[in-house]
Amino acid sequence: MSKGPGLFADIGKKAKDLLTRDYISDQKLTVSTYSEAGVAITSTAVKKGGLSTGDVGVLYKYKNSVIDVKADTGSNISATLTVIDIFPSTKTIASFKFPDYNSGKLEVQYFHDHAALTTSVALNQCPAVDLSVTMGTPSIAFGAEAGYDTTSGSFTKYTAGISVAKPDSCASILLGDKGDTIRASYVHHLDSLKKSAVVGEISRRFSTNDNTFTVGGSYAVDRLTTVKAKLNNHGNLGALLQHEIVPKSLLTISGEFETKALDKTPKFGLALALKP
Repeated sequence: MSKGPGLFADIGKKAKDLLTRDYISDQKLTVSTYSEAGVAITSTAVKKGGLSTGDVGVLYKYKNSVIDVKADTGSNISATLTVIDIFPSTKTIASFKFPDYNSGKLEVQYFHDHAALTTSVALNQCPAVDLSVTMGTPSIAFGAEAGYDTTSGSFTKYTAGISVAKPDSCASILLGDKGDTIRASYVHHLDSLKKSAVVGEISRRFSTNDNTFTVGGSYAVDRLTTVKAKLNNHGNLGALLQHEIVPKSLLTISGEFETKALDKTPKFGLALALKP
């Protein structure tokens, strides 16, 4: 693959991951095993409120192809086939879900030194079509995406964005929801290994004049332990502790509460991911 600007979905992703990734409000256990033949089996159990669910996933890598099949306790089966370089500098992804036979989708990604293109088509009688384009370099990129519903003959979405990246920082601006929202974010890394960082994000919805400003950060206490926190102008405070109990296995404890409504019950989450 090329060393170009990346996909449109990557614009603003660093800030989003820092503010949302690993923050949980339920209990989750994940156990992964691997074989020498290249097969990975992952079992997941989740308890949210009084409801418990689970799934088992099998991932197999062979040369330039990856097959991922997952079955859950709701009798749903999903399958994803990813093939790299069917054509030069491309990645092709086909996905299906059963018993929902209309959920199939085919996506093709093309990477160039100065551009990236993604197009996806739903595999049904009235397919929805999504298209995104990014142009630039790894340091600065401009992009846009649009979705079109062939049934109604109308656009379901259109979004534009720009990102600027440096070795220790990244900034982005996204205009989305058909021009109704704008979101700007900035991430700054505090160390050369990028284990500690601070982030700020501001978003505005023009139709409701609603503004949200969020600040957060992550700090590597040591090579095994990381803490994260975030707070927005609505008073929502979140924090988490993640510790590598054994190599590759993580314990995550997360909590969120509303500082402007302390009478509300805080949300707590616990996740344990075990890998060999």
